[in-house]
Amino acid sequence: MKLLLDFLPILIFFGVYKATGNLITATTVLIPVTVIQVTAVYLLTKKLEKMALITLALVIILGGLTILLNDGWFIMWKPTVVNWLFAATFFCSHFVGRKPIIERLLSQAITLDSGQWLKLSYAWILFFTVSGILNLIVAYQFSENTWVNFKLFGLLGLTVIFLIVQGVWIAKYGSEVPTEGQEKTDA
Repeated sequence: MKLLLDFLPILIFFGVYKATGNLITATTVLIPVTVIQVTAVYLLTKKLEKMALITLALVIILGGLTILLNDGWFIMWKPTVVNWLFAATFFCSHFVGRKPIIERLLSQAITLDSGQWLKLSYAWILFFTVSGILNLIVAYQFSENTWVNFKLFGLLGLTVIFLIVQGVWIAKYGSEVPTEGQEKTDA
């Protein structure tokens, strides 16, 4: 249910754009839908994720500027800003605390040595940076319609491919954290 809610704003944005051909109209719908989505996730989970709040703030700010100034470029920058904030967060986590953020997020499920955690962290930093750059290339070099398609299918497709590659890499170099009652064995 949460996964569907997470994708709901982009799916509705895409649908409204395809129905109207108007980025301003799609953005006008995106803002309240994103507010509703964040509220619904909170009501379901009783948690507010920081990045969800940052994304909401960017939708409101950049979407608001898009509507106010009747200029779609502001909302077209949102995926880049979000991806670059993720990249910066992952990078800065190397200097705050003893573990990169990816290790903090996944270490309860998988085991990697510190060098492998760093490689995984840098892979995420690179992925987020490149995703942001690709968004700008598509936004500035192709039609608005192509950008809307890329925003849904291209960025999502790249994320799925990256997650599959990451999963294969983790399967090769990592191991599952044993649950209670299981002994850790060396293979």
